[in-house]
Amino acid sequence: MEGSLRRRFERAVAPGDALDLARAALVVASVDHEPVDELTAVTELEVLAAGARVRLQNVSEPYARVSALMDFLFRERGFRGNQDQYYDPRNSCLDHVLARRLGIPITLSVVAIEVGARLGIPLGGVAFPGHFLVRASIEGGAAAPLFDPFHGGASVEHDELLWRLKVLAEQAGRPAPVFERVPAEFLADASRPAILARMLRNLHRVYAQRDDHARALAAVDLLLVLTPNAPEEVRTRGTLYEQLDCPAAAAADFRRYLQLVPKAPDAGEVEKRLSRLLDTVPTFH
Repeated sequence: MEGSLRRRFERAVAPGDALDLARAALVVASVDHEPVDELTAVTELEVLAAGARVRLQNVSEPYARVSALMDFLFRERGFRGNQDQYYDPRNSCLDHVLARRLGIPITLSVVAIEVGARLGIPLGGVAFPGHFLVRASIEGGAAAPLFDPFHGGASVEHDELLWRLKVLAEQAGRPAPVFERVPAEFLADASRPAILARMLRNLHRVYAQRDDHARALAAVDLLLVLTPNAPEEVRTRGTLYEQLDCPAAAAADFRRYLQLVPKAPDAGEVEKRLSRLLDTVPTFH
C-alpha cells in the first residue's frame, strides 16, 4: 500500500505549483485512512462554491467579495478551527475537514483557496510562523489583505501579526522579537507543494507523538517526494524504519544522510547506528 500511495502522490504533485491542490491534499489524507472518498470531497467543494456564488452575486468590489466568501464559509457554513482537539489527525485530512467542518489553519485555508478558485477569487497561502493564513490578491494595486480561516476568516492587520510573533516566541521560551515590521519571509507566498509539505509535517508530528510509527513513516515518505534531499527528513525516515525493524531501509537512509551532511553534529552517532544496522542485514553471495 505504501508504494502505491507514494506513486499516487508522485503523480499528484508532478505538475509542480500547477498541481490540483485539493486532489493532492486528498492523497495526503490517505496517510491517515483508506479509502478516501475523493469524489464526495470534491463534490462538496463544488457545492460550497455554488452556494457562495449565489451569496456573492450582487457583490462586485474585490475586497468585499473576499470578505463575503470568508463570512459564507466560516460563519454561514460553519467551518471553524478545532481548538479543543487541535492535534486530532482528522484536522489535517481534507475529506474529514469538509465533512466535519473542523480543521486547523492550513486545511481550513485549503478549503478557502479551493472554493475561491472556483469563483475566480484568487487566494494564496501564507506560511506565517505557527499559524497558516490566506492572502487575497486585490486588483488595482491595493495591499493584499490577510485572513485567518482558523479564527472565523477574520482579517488580520499588521499589528496583530507582530503581537502573534511575540506570543509565539514567549510560548517557545525565547525572548520576544523586536520588529517594527513583520519580516518579509514570514509573509512569503506558500507554493502548493509547500502547502502539502506543511500538511505532511503536521501529520508526522501528530503520529510521532502517538508513537504511530507506520503512519509517521508514510507521512515522511511522501514529504521526501517533495524534498528528496532534505537531510532531516532522510534521517527521520531512517529512524522510523529502524523502529519498524526494517534494517536495510534504515541503513540506506542513514548512509544517505551522511552523504548529504557528512559534517553534521550527529554524524558520529548516526555512523554508530548505521554500523549496528549493517551487522543485522543479511549478506548474500
